[in-house]
Amino acid sequence: MDLNMEVFARFSHVFQPGEIIFSEYEPGDTFYLIQSGRVKLIQSTGENERILDILQSPEMFGEMAILENLPRSATAIAMEEVTVIELNSQNFEVLMLGNPQIALKLLRIFSKRIYDSKRRFMILALSDPQAKVADVFLMLDETQANIDKTGNDRDFQTTVEDIAHWAGLNVNQTKEILLRFVGQRRLEMFSNHIVIKNINDFSRFVSSRRNLRNKT
Repeated sequence: MDLNMEVFARFSHVFQPGEIIFSEYEPGDTFYLIQSGRVKLIQSTGENERILDILQSPEMFGEMAILENLPRSATAIAMEEVTVIELNSQNFEVLMLGNPQIALKLLRIFSKRIYDSKRRFMILALSDPQAKVADVFLMLDETQANIDKTGNDRDFQTTVEDIAHWAGLNVNQTKEILLRFVGQRRLEMFSNHIVIKNINDFSRFVSSRRNLRNKT
């Protein structure tokens, strides 16, 4: 996030470890830009809680409350001492009017965040764990501009832990699926990157699983 954070200094706020920044279902008109520390987003599923994401600088969270005027869809908790820039609908409007260049950057960030959220939901909506993992690679292919796309193979600078996070699966399950793909000669795994042999193969595989889900 290429923003001059000095402009936002007066909106700075510190949360202590374990402190709830906001709770699921409560109304919200504030969003946050993380300057330091990590924030955990969790969602209630019956009697259990599911970790949706762990965010750190320079990421933002809570912006959907301003964009869509809806209750919070998750609970945000400071994992350690967290410093954020806290903006509500009123001071955000003042910021937009007084600093149009910064406002434009924030709007671009909002647009990307909306796309990222919807794209991640598409992954999580798949019922087949293998399709979820394959769709993560399709998402990376769509969003990463620094990869060579001249052929059908793709070299992604990512790890098993990253893939598990985006797919909403645990690391062991994700590793088993990746090793299955290795056995099928669909990909090669290395310590800090994964090579997909044919990205179109993954695209056909995910499309078939998504179409199957839509028919049921």
